[in-house]
Amino acid sequence: MSTNPVRLSRWLLRAGAGIVLLATAGWAWPPPTASIAVPPVPRGEARLWFYRDLEPYETLARPYIRMNGGVVGLSEPGGTFYRDVPPGHYHVSVDSYLTDFNQTRDVDLAPGQQLYFKVLSSPVICGGSRGNCMRDNFYVWTMPPEVAQAAVARSPFFGGS
Repeated sequence: MSTNPVRLSRWLLRAGAGIVLLATAGWAWPPPTASIAVPPVPRGEARLWFYRDLEPYETLARPYIRMNGGVVGLSEPGGTFYRDVPPGHYHVSVDSYLTDFNQTRDVDLAPGQQLYFKVLSSPVICGGSRGNCMRDNFYVWTMPPEVAQAAVARSPFFGGS
């Protein structure tokens, strides 16, 4: 049985185009937070916003963000999300290669309060003086609402609780 090279190349081209179409159709960047109808903070709870800028030379890693040790979400490059939680004391951290000074935050939340946390990355060069590798080190900082709200509004929205 012989195969026609022209027919085979057309089939491969169509198959490749179909795969690319299916791959791109299943993934779309979420809309900016400003275009989403975000519900008010539920009565008796507090809201924590998490966001991260998308910078050209920063890592695309997606570390876990934790509150009191439990995972509350992924830090998406350039993205934002929120979590509604009961008032109380929380230790907020982000998974990182090294433990460093000023990397986590402790906050006491009151009902109706909203706080904003920015996740920042700082690469760590490892492998001795030659710098054979880089590891991702992350920090979570509280940000003033007047700074954070503008960044959150233009960031793609990855959901809320």
